[in-house]
Amino acid sequence: MKFAQFLLAATAAAVSQASPNPARGQQQPLQSISTINTHSFIENFISSSPLLSLHRDLVEISSISGNESDIGAFIAHFLEKKSFTVVKQKVAPVPKKDEDESEPFKPRYNIYAYPASHSKPPSILLSSHIDTVPPFIPYSVHEPESGLNHKSDVENLIIAGRGSVDAKASVAAQIFAALETLEKNPDANIGLLFVVGEEIGGDGMKVFSASDLNTKGAYHTVIFGEPTEAALVSGHKGMLGFEVLSHGKAAHSGYPWLGHSAVSGIIPALARIDKLGKIPTSEGGLPSSEKYGETTLNIGVVRGGVATNVVPSEARADVSVRLAAGSPEEAREIIIRAVEDATRDVDADVVVDFSTHSESYEPQDLDTDVPGFEVITVNYGTDVPSLKVRDGVKRYLYGPGSIFVAHGDNEALTVRELQDAVSSYKKLIDAALSREK
Repeated sequence: MKFAQFLLAATAAAVSQASPNPARGQQQPLQSISTINTHSFIENFISSSPLLSLHRDLVEISSISGNESDIGAFIAHFLEKKSFTVVKQKVAPVPKKDEDESEPFKPRYNIYAYPASHSKPPSILLSSHIDTVPPFIPYSVHEPESGLNHKSDVENLIIAGRGSVDAKASVAAQIFAALETLEKNPDANIGLLFVVGEEIGGDGMKVFSASDLNTKGAYHTVIFGEPTEAALVSGHKGMLGFEVLSHGKAAHSGYPWLGHSAVSGIIPALARIDKLGKIPTSEGGLPSSEKYGETTLNIGVVRGGVATNVVPSEARADVSVRLAAGSPEEAREIIIRAVEDATRDVDADVVVDFSTHSESYEPQDLDTDVPGFEVITVNYGTDVPSLKVRDGVKRYLYGPGSIFVAHGDNEALTVRELQDAVSSYKKLIDAALSREK
């Protein structure tokens, strides 16, 4: 149902309920949306839209990384009903914490799909991820600050909940972009790939990348879905993670000279690490670039010691690096030298360990040759580097919503942003199809 028709029907129904016996021939004033049952109106509006109702259903399913079984089953069933052949690609379970050992593992699957009527592999692949960061936040819809006073206001409705932006908005919009393209052009050689584990290192995409589904694939274009504020992304920074470990000797705090403080050892190392993005490379810092700016580092976790009256024997820190230039290998050498220089005079043994972090890749340059889009760079990581492609494959990164709310308790986007994303994904698909002619 077109929105104008739906709005007219909903408003007319509200008028009828408000005035069940109007005088014959007396014209009744058309009520604004604000005077009718707003909650029911919003529910009916969402349910009447296949796109919005799919997005709602996706967000209502909790799919925190490692727990993607239910949403994978839902998407597989949805696509099968839309005449897609669906391959459920198994991905290893995420190791559980000790307190969770009593609960059984549930299977996790990447969902790979293509039209059942097609006999050859897809040449255009649309991909996003179905996992989210914790905690689960229920789906909800809110009126804009200005209220619902005009038919166009409904496009400003705010849809919230965990994953509403990152990245279930992309998943829903990509599905409907594919469906609408196939309705117009049944021969469009489109495939869909929705992966698990993007938020915890990309294990789902890595499994797909190493599989026959990828190595025997014939696609010339991959369209990745992430919140980009409706812009095409020309690239994103690289990534490197590591730990700093400090080993000392425990002693009574009244006699600190009898021990070696691991915390006192790690402090100068972290102080140097924290500045590496701002130090010139000629002085031992990490490189910057004109495109991505400075390399940035975040010391996300620091732990050490057992009590204030005990000289700490152990300390550790977790660090993430967003590389603006260079390779992870080059960055590792710079970081190791910096820590060695900073801890020459400390009593503790301080080392850098890269083995506990799987994320490691250089800056990713992407394609932006489709007109009609704003072009930006982003600092966050994606599944782009986890998917190995042959030379010449076009890679696009686009999606609705903003990364600035993606992992927050205010994660949300508007109806308009979601609807516009379908049109934009179709534009990217059409550009890819035109290259096949």
